[in-house]
Amino acid sequence: MSNIVFLIEQIAIGLYILIGVGILIFWSRWRAAQFDIRSTRFELERDFARFRRDNALTMMILSIEMALIVLGIQRIVAPTMRSDIELEQLIAINNQTDVVEVVSDGVFATPTRPAPLSNLPIEPVELPRDDEVSVFATPTLTPTPVGTIEPNAPPVYGCNTPNAFLQIPANGMRVFQTIRVAGTAFVDDFSRYKLEISGPTTQNSFWVIDEGTIPVRVEDTANNTLSQFNPDPYTPGTYQFQLTVFDTTNELKASCMVTIYISRPIPTPTPLGG
Repeated sequence: MSNIVFLIEQIAIGLYILIGVGILIFWSRWRAAQFDIRSTRFELERDFARFRRDNALTMMILSIEMALIVLGIQRIVAPTMRSDIELEQLIAINNQTDVVEVVSDGVFATPTRPAPLSNLPIEPVELPRDDEVSVFATPTLTPTPVGTIEPNAPPVYGCNTPNAFLQIPANGMRVFQTIRVAGTAFVDDFSRYKLEISGPTTQNSFWVIDEGTIPVRVEDTANNTLSQFNPDPYTPGTYQFQLTVFDTTNELKASCMVTIYISRPIPTPTPLGG
C-alpha cells in the first residue's frame, strides 16, 4: 500500500496534466452536446444530445474528484506514512540496541587489591622542598559540555554508536541561551542528518530544528558542530532533543535522543553601590 502511495506522490504532476487534458476533452464534448440540444429540431436527437451532455458533465466531475484524491495523497497521506515509517525504523533500531546491550552484559567482578607483603622493605618517601618545582604528567580528560547538568534526568534513547551521538547538549543539560550543537553524524552512503525537538511548545510532537547534508565524523573533533540551537522561542520546561541520521535510500540508520531543560536566562547579580 505504501509503495502505491509513494508512487502516486512521485508522478502527481503527470497525473494532474492527464486529468487536466481529460477535463478539457469532456468540456468540449459538453459544449458540443449543448449546441446540438439548441440547434436540433427532432426530439430523439435532442434526447441523445442530452445523454451525451450528462455523460460529459459526469466525467468532468469524476476527473475533478480524481485530482482532489491525488492532491490529498500528495499533501497529507504520503507525508504521514513517511513519518510513521521513520518512527517504526527508529523504534526498531533502539529495540535492537536494547537486545545487544542485554546480551553483552556479563558477570561484574571488581578486582581485589592484594594485601601488602610484610617481608618487603619499606623505603622512605622523599617529599620535594618548597623551592623545587615538580612537574607531574596528568591525563587529558574528555571535554565536558559547558552548562549545568541536572541530576536524575531520564536515560538517553539510542546514542550507542558514534554514527549518531550528541555531545552538546548533554543529557540533563539546562539550556537558557544559544548553544552550539556538537556531536557526530555519519553512516555508509550518508544522505542527511536531522535535529528535532519535542516538548510543551511543540505539543509533545517532534519539530525539525535543522538539517545537514555533510557528515560529521569522530575524527572531526576540532569541527564537530552540527548546528546552533536558540531556546528563546520555546517555553520553559522539559524537552527531548533528537538527532537522526539517514542514508541515500532515506532509511533511518542511527539516532540519539537526550533530555534537556529549557529555562529563562539566569539574571546577573548587580553590585550594590558603596
